[in-house]
Amino acid sequence: MKYILTFIWTFALTHMVMYVTSSMVEGGEYVFSTASILSVIITILIFIVAAIIPNEPVQEHH
Repeated sequence: MKYILTFIWTFALTHMVMYVTSSMVEGGEYVFSTASILSVIITILIFIVAAIIPNEPVQEHH
């Protein structure tokens, strides 16, 4: 379930960012397919980073 929700949020936020930035650029256009591909890539990167980060607590050194 966390994978599905991660993709849904990434999809929505990526499309929002692409729409806003394309509106700010002179002559820019919003392309749904580009935003969708980018959201899939960002979702995969989020999963990779989450797998790399360790879950163990850090021991304190005094």
